[in-house]
Amino acid sequence: MFNRENLQRLIFLDIETVSLTRNYDSLPERLKPHWDKKSTYLQRNSPDPVLPPAEFYVERAAIYAEFAKVVCISSGYLKFEGDTPVLKVKSCYGPDEALVLQEFGHMLDRFPTVPKWLLCAHNGKEFDFPFLGRRFLVNGIELPRLLQIQGRKPWEIPHIDTMELWKFGDYKSFVSLDLLTALLDIPSPKEQMDGSMVGSTFWEEGDCERIRKYCEQDVLATAQLVLKFARQKLIPEDGLISV
Repeated sequence: MFNRENLQRLIFLDIETVSLTRNYDSLPERLKPHWDKKSTYLQRNSPDPVLPPAEFYVERAAIYAEFAKVVCISSGYLKFEGDTPVLKVKSCYGPDEALVLQEFGHMLDRFPTVPKWLLCAHNGKEFDFPFLGRRFLVNGIELPRLLQIQGRKPWEIPHIDTMELWKFGDYKSFVSLDLLTALLDIPSPKEQMDGSMVGSTFWEEGDCERIRKYCEQDVLATAQLVLKFARQKLIPEDGLISV
């Protein structure tokens, strides 16, 4: 599936997102009725009590590109030192989404087109890749080459999704990165925080540095997962290099 040559042409990626505004009341007036409809639709078959749009916004808005923004993008690539892989990681992060996207886009376009590089993320085809593309458009920023995939069929997307690799063609429901790392005896990226804590860490604590560290751990876990699939040695504890 993977050899060392093509493993070193993967750009491992993870993003962290938060609701577009601190709370529902701060949401632009034109967006509020659209969130109201989405809130009702998403809860239509829920066995739990239906939450009002304001509460549901805090709980769920961060995963929808129309009502959320990117606050951190961490990406990295592998290098082998003898038989030992190391992961070089760069993070673009902060409260200004446009600056985060611009920095990431410029960095991504510096990767050569020959030989071909591919993005790799867990659930990337359903979340990270389309979410980034939509937020680039919302901010009026030119899409980097590797994200110019709009209009393609799912099977035409060349990038790698580790959840898709795990499915082996099956139509399984979501399988978390944390579950796969536990199953394959890879250190968990969720020891210090998890995705449900990103919103409060950003809006209440303003701690973008903590979000960066968490995001980089997800990138590391994704790279470890691919190495495991490829039956290669895992990255050692000192093998994560932030650049």
